[in-house]
Amino acid sequence: MRVSTTRLEKEDAKIIYQETAGLAIITISRPQAKNALTAHMWDELRIIALQALDNPKNKVLLIRGYGQQFTAGSDIKEFNSISLEESEEAFIHMEKTISTIEHLPIPTIAVINGPAMGAGLELALACDIRVGSDKAKLGIPVGKLGITLNNKFAARLVNLVGPSMTKDLVYTGRLLKTDEAYRVGILNYITQEKDLDRYAIRLGKLVASMSPASVLAVKKSVQECVDSAPVLWKSSTPFVDPHDFPEGVRAFVEKRTPQFKRLP
Repeated sequence: MRVSTTRLEKEDAKIIYQETAGLAIITISRPQAKNALTAHMWDELRIIALQALDNPKNKVLLIRGYGQQFTAGSDIKEFNSISLEESEEAFIHMEKTISTIEHLPIPTIAVINGPAMGAGLELALACDIRVGSDKAKLGIPVGKLGITLNNKFAARLVNLVGPSMTKDLVYTGRLLKTDEAYRVGILNYITQEKDLDRYAIRLGKLVASMSPASVLAVKKSVQECVDSAPVLWKSSTPFVDPHDFPEGVRAFVEKRTPQFKRLP
């Protein structure tokens, strides 16, 4: 087994990379912040995910979170200390990483033990298959933060759960527990927490045993179907609302209810 660790911050934040038996495994580890990713960590995650392609023995990539978390997504507290323009740039880097993982030319599996929130949910949706434990919770509570979803973000949910459920999750900010996430199609497989890693590795090995030609052909064909929709939002469309986003972030840091202004 090959193991490497990239330490990213002064605090205990790192991305662990392992290779074993045809599987590449990435573990996001920042336990003191629910595995939330800073802008720098998003960049490193993209670099490490691409690293999996350097070894032709790697047939499948698994992405997991350390402990009882997948990832809370982007680090909201970081946005409270940077400008609106820097926040927008951080979201662009985040989307670049998620899109890179979405289009990797090998199968990808998200292993979800605990919350997968916001951009963390999007990261899970970018993977081909999602396995969740009985501790999994999934949601995209961007309405509490003034984050605006472009159609690329929304499409990942719409393709799985449909338009109404996508709007429901954003309108209400509610979280789906394991059983409901499985029922609506976000999770492909569910298992007990104690069995999650073993289950995911067994699934990864099963996928790795299939014909590479068949697996990669269906991945490419499905992606072409998904990408056939016209791109309605341009890259200049902001991820963050200039009024609601600063208030949403401040409210998050101050642990209070945000006071959003009504649209004119």
